Amino acid sequence: MSEEISAPAPQQESVHIFAVRTTANREDQVMDFITSNVNKKGMNVFALVRPHGMRGYIFMEAGSKSDAEQACFNVPYARGILPSEIQYKEIEHMLEQVKHVINIEKGDIVELISGPFKREKAKITRIDKTKEECVVELLEAAVPIPITVKLDAVKVVRRDTEDESGAAQQKKAEAEEDEDGF
Repeated sequence: MSEEISAPAPQQESVHIFAVRTTANREDQVMDFITSNVNKKGMNVFALVRPHGMRGYIFMEAGSKSDAEQACFNVPYARGILPSEIQYKEIEHMLEQVKHVINIEKGDIVELISGPFKREKAKITRIDKTKEECVVELLEAAVPIPITVKLDAVKVVRRDTEDESGAAQQKKAEAEEDEDGF
């Protein structure tokens, strides 16, 4: 998870990366406190990064060490800044590339590719893109039970296209007209 802070674009030679020690599992709260601190005081802090899987540390891109220290001053759960500067190549492997847009829609038929229901086919009933989760109902199940899975755990097998749904709507409209006619 990374957070960009609105500030002027940094000059390449004047940017430094510092590691901020935090209380374990409080990284998000420290990032929120630092962000509000920086926005209030207008410091030269350009970005905050919380690498996935690394507990107790966040990385801060700042103009100088004093700016980084001021941003962390009196922040709850922040334990201080490590004395040495971090080189970009040291943390480059922890930064992930921008994720691709996931093209899954409600009503799609998907195959679960991981978990206890691996290789089962299911229908998407709800999608939560912020949490990157979807709710599916297994097709072969006798009773439809909603199951929440990560979007990474599904693969689209068949999609309800507009042509198919349009034809289905047309048939439904014709059936309603037939009912009204009698």
